[in-house]
Amino acid sequence: MTEGPKNLALLLLRLAGLYLALGHGLGKVMALASGSTGFVEGVARLGFPMPAVFAWAAALAELVGGLLVAFGLFTRWAALFGAATMFVAAFVRHRALSQWLAAAGIGSPSEETLKAWGNPEMATLFLLILLALALLGPGGWSLDAKLRRKRR
Repeated sequence: MTEGPKNLALLLLRLAGLYLALGHGLGKVMALASGSTGFVEGVARLGFPMPAVFAWAAALAELVGGLLVAFGLFTRWAALFGAATMFVAAFVRHRALSQWLAAAGIGSPSEETLKAWGNPEMATLFLLILLALALLGPGGWSLDAKLRRKRR
């Protein structure tokens, strides 16, 4: 693949970071900053020690990490932190594996249980996109690439 289409594809993948940041992280950070305890309580129910610390870490991984990914700055690290957060969201909070097994006819959680687990689809998509970016890097149309060129 020539560099132009590859860079465009990586840019398009990185734009998912904007949605992660603005669609998910910003609201969590604003809620945490205003003193809302809903997200912290949700993190505590997942069994994390120091739930306030982990809630802030997750919210910042989404907001700051999403923006860094979108702009292509410290992309691999931001994508790894974001992917770790999305892994927890998909597989711990939304129980993606249990839902997939149930859909395949292995196990049968009640409709009420499935509803309580929520949908893992968005977290799984973000996880896959962020893992791809962590592996591939941001591409030539990124701040990382611009800084690399400047140092040469």
